[in-house]
Amino acid sequence: MKELVMAALAAAKERGQDVADVPLTAIAATAGISRSTLLRRIGGSRTALDAAVREAGVDPGGRPPVRERAIEAAALLVAERGLAGVTLDAVADRADCSLPSLHAVFEGRDGLLAAVFERHSALPRLEALAADPPEGLEGTVRALHAAFAAAFEHEPRIVPAVFADLLGRPDGPAARVLAVSLPRTLDILDGLLGPHVRAGRLRPLPTPVLVQLLLGPLLNHVLMRPVLEPALGAGLPSMDETVEIFVDAYLRAVAVPSPAPGGEAGGP
Repeated sequence: MKELVMAALAAAKERGQDVADVPLTAIAATAGISRSTLLRRIGGSRTALDAAVREAGVDPGGRPPVRERAIEAAALLVAERGLAGVTLDAVADRADCSLPSLHAVFEGRDGLLAAVFERHSALPRLEALAADPPEGLEGTVRALHAAFAAAFEHEPRIVPAVFADLLGRPDGPAARVLAVSLPRTLDILDGLLGPHVRAGRLRPLPTPVLVQLLLGPLLNHVLMRPVLEPALGAGLPSMDETVEIFVDAYLRAVAVPSPAPGGEAGGP
């Protein structure tokens, strides 16, 4: 039975599912046997296999997958305690799963935190923009600001927690989390901003610099906003108004001015 348990865990990890949600045909294929042979060896039903998996210290599931429960639990813990306060023990307790299950699905704490960040970061919105790019430079810049602003404000507030940890501990878990998603993020942003650079609408700055100029003011504002709101009250612009201010400032900073009538430089 041990080799069948290992095959079930391997198939569950490959598919990102609980063992209970993995079809027997997939487990049999991983074990290199036929489905009928698998059924014969486990006594005609998967009950014995699930029991063996549980005896090995892994929750076979049957509820929402361990991956989903763990990501949700870890996200709430990050919002409550910050990255430093999230342990696999705490996540296992909140998600009602075992430590071996978390290690099997995420390969450790960094893998879990990276999955949480990807779920709640701007990446899903950026991928949607890349699939259907906005028209024009201004539309692209506004859509990017809106995507990042939505991610920064999204509850639970994972993105601000990650950046706050990064500022406090440059070599901490936040740096490792960002190292996983940053290459994909930069590739998408290069795909959205690069055509405008090549067309002469944006200054030919390196993509990381263009991104820093875009994100810097917005990130600083989001991190400071919880402090500014009680102090300034109604004097603080709404988030939508703030995004528009930053869109205008970004275009003034990096857009190449259009030629004005008579050949003189005009505005962006």
